[in-house]
Order: sequence, then structure tokens, then C-alpha cells
Amino acid sequence: MLEKFGRTLTRLFLRFMPDAFVFAILLTLLCAAGALICMGSTPLEVITSWYNGFFNLLAFAMQIALIIVTGFSIALSPQVGRLIDAIARRISTPSQVYFLVVAIGMFLSMVSFGWIVITAVFARELAERVKGVHYGFLIACVYFSMNSWVLGLSSTIPLLLNTENNYLIQAGTLDAVIPTSVTLGAGLNIAMMVLMIVAAPVLFFLLRPKQANGMELRDLQTGSSVAREETIEEEARQMRLPYRALSDLLNNSRLLTLIMVGMGVAYIIHHLLTKGVDLDLNIMIFLFLVVGMTLHKTPMQYVISMKRSSRNIADVLYQYPFYAGIMGIMLGTGLGSAIGSWMASLSTANTYPVFAYITGAVVNFAIPSAGGEFAVVGPSVIQAVQEVGAGMPAETVTAMIARASLSVAYGESLSNMLQPFFLLMVLPVMGAGTRIQARDVMGFLVIPTLLFIVVQLLMVVYWPI
Repeated sequence: MLEKFGRTLTRLFLRFMPDAFVFAILLTLLCAAGALICMGSTPLEVITSWYNGFFNLLAFAMQIALIIVTGFSIALSPQVGRLIDAIARRISTPSQVYFLVVAIGMFLSMVSFGWIVITAVFARELAERVKGVHYGFLIACVYFSMNSWVLGLSSTIPLLLNTENNYLIQAGTLDAVIPTSVTLGAGLNIAMMVLMIVAAPVLFFLLRPKQANGMELRDLQTGSSVAREETIEEEARQMRLPYRALSDLLNNSRLLTLIMVGMGVAYIIHHLLTKGVDLDLNIMIFLFLVVGMTLHKTPMQYVISMKRSSRNIADVLYQYPFYAGIMGIMLGTGLGSAIGSWMASLSTANTYPVFAYITGAVVNFAIPSAGGEFAVVGPSVIQAVQEVGAGMPAETVTAMIARASLSVAYGESLSNMLQPFFLLMVLPVMGAGTRIQARDVMGFLVIPTLLFIVVQLLMVVYWPI
């Protein structure tokens, strides 16, 4: 029944949901129409505002791209591969596989949403070793485990809020950064971590299929063999010249990598000693880069890993300018302020997290990217909270903005489970050489997603600030 419902849901998405880039275009046109109709702006004012905002997220887009590729690079290291192999040898039943994949995936995604690739590689290795694993359900386990990224070290919105001179400050929406101590370190976020780490593996364990019913990995593999991709070490060796050369010596020098890693570690220690655990996008990228260089050992191996990792960032590079253009329309024409005022008229000091959560969940279907979505709705949400909190102490308003921003992030992340957009990060690993499709996966995500939506809404409203 659940699998059949999942296939129906996926067919509806495939029939009615265009590409995310088309959504960005449609949302641009919608915002432009809103500015023309609701704000009385002229077409030239709308187009000018769109252009003025178009390039405001270039630095932010580069930060997101680097978070992704540096995280993937670590996942491609041989050390991570050996760790996956060691764990896989100790698992013997499908139930253990499902529980462990969700649990480990939750921990990995808290470090970086790019690390879902580690979970995918790990899950596929288990599926090859353990009999009776329902492969569609296993992919659902991997995909759902990605939800914890929004709670952890690479959570885009909290890191953005704590980044100096971010675009919200430049636009005058915020006066200063909001430290991660009131977002990632808040009691609400810690409670949400416990919920995800404890409840999600148990829930998927309870919902597990009793039988694979022809859905084991070996049942889904196609007749044609899939060529094994060379390891990074093998590719690096093949790139050497057939004779001794200074260029090869430099390309494969562990000393050069060691020097760079040493400099990086020195700065990270300095950062921790002088600023404490003060995390923003820049320091996370730098940390991932240093860890990746350490694991890959030589400059050439790291270069190869980064090239392979960069296959996944195309959407970020060409879609973010359109998100920035949408933000330009909303800010330049006053549409964002109008939306903020409308939200404030509906919200109260008790209900504003609900509107923020729903906004994050709904708009995510049009903009399936936390950073891009917050660029569009963030200013309006923050302005709404500022209006609701007018007259309150500044510390209280800051805490309310943090709560609303987290609510957007939670809603955005969980609603990903009802669309197959980010499933594209998993299927290249788990679907290679198989006939698996999104429709074989999506149905298993409906019940967990709906349950967690209810629980998260209750938590963002009633958990003490």
C-alpha cells in the first residue's frame, strides 16, 4: 500500500513539477507581477531591481559550492572507504542495516550535507553483503538521514546569519550577525538533534518491509556490467610521465601537502583559541579543505578528488543568480517589506514560528535550496519578526529571529523528503547499474515525513526560547 502510494506521488511530481531552474524563472515572474500589481512599481523599476540584485549572491554561491565539493572530497578518501568496509563486515540482518544506515547518516550529515555520499556508499556496500535488504527502502533510509544537516556544522542559514557582512546586513535587514550560540547551540536545536538521532532510526526500523519482494540490489541490477571507476590513487599514478620529471615530483609531493595542512591547522587552532567554536561558512569550508588535503596526502590526489566532487555543483552555480534577482525584486520594490507586514499581521509572539516553518516547507518546492530559499524569504520572515517584536528587548527579538530562521530551515529540510530533487545526490551512487527509480523510494518517506512535520511544528512553537 505504502509503495503504491509512493509511486502515485512520484508520478504526480513527474507530471506537474518542472525543473528547479524553471521554478526559479516562474518565481521571478510571480514576484515581478506582485511588485507591479501590489506595489505599483513600473516595469523598469522591477527589471532594474532584478538586475541590481542578480549578482549579490555570487560570494554566497561560491561558499555553498565549496561546502559541497570539500565535503564530497573527504567522502572519496581511501580512509573513509576502509572505514565503511570495516563496519559493513559486522552487519548481518536487514533490520540492522536499516537502523544503522539512518543512525550513521544522521551523524554524518550533521557534519556536512555533502557527506550524504558517504552514507550512500556505505548503504550500497551493506546491500551487496547482506541478503534480504529491500533496496528501495534502504535508499529512503539514506535520503531521510540527510535531514540532520540542517541541525549541524554546515547548516546554511545559521552559518549565514553568523557570517560578517552577509547580504542581510548589507541590505539593512539585520544590524549585526546572529551568533551560532542562539541558533545551532539553542536548546531547540539540541532537542531536535536528539529527536532525529533517536527517533528516526527507530521509526524506520518499525516501518521496515518484512520481505524484499524482488527488490534486493541483485534483483535490480541490469545485465550490462558497470565499469569500475579508477581509484584516485590509480588515476594519479597514470597521470605520471614515463620518465622522472620535476613536475611529477611536485604534483605528488606529500611535503607540499604537509606544509599546507600545517598552515591550515595552525590557523584553525588560532581561530578556536581566539573566537571559540564560532562557526561560519568560511571556517567550515577551510576546515573541510584541510581535512580533505590531509586524507588525500598529495596535491594531485586532492585535485582529482575535487574534480570528481565538482560534478554536483552545477545547479548552485547557475541558479543562485536568479535567486539573488528574486531577492532584488523583493527588496528593491518594497515587496519583501509588504510580505513581512502581511506575515506580521497574521503572526503573534506565539505563532510566528508556525508561519516561518510553513513558509520554508512550501517555498522549498519552488526553491529546493536552503540558501537560495532564505535569500528570497529570509528578509520577509525577519521583518515580520521585527514587527511582532516591536518594543521588546533587543535580546528577545534576536532570539525570536533565530527561532524563526531555524523554523524556516527545519521546514525546508523536511519538505525535501516529499520531492525527489535532492534524491539526485543519492541515486548516482546507489542507482548505478540498476533499474531503481525515484518511485521505488518516495512512498517510504511519506509517513516519516508527516510524523516529523507534526512533531517539529509543536517543538518550534512550544520549546522555550
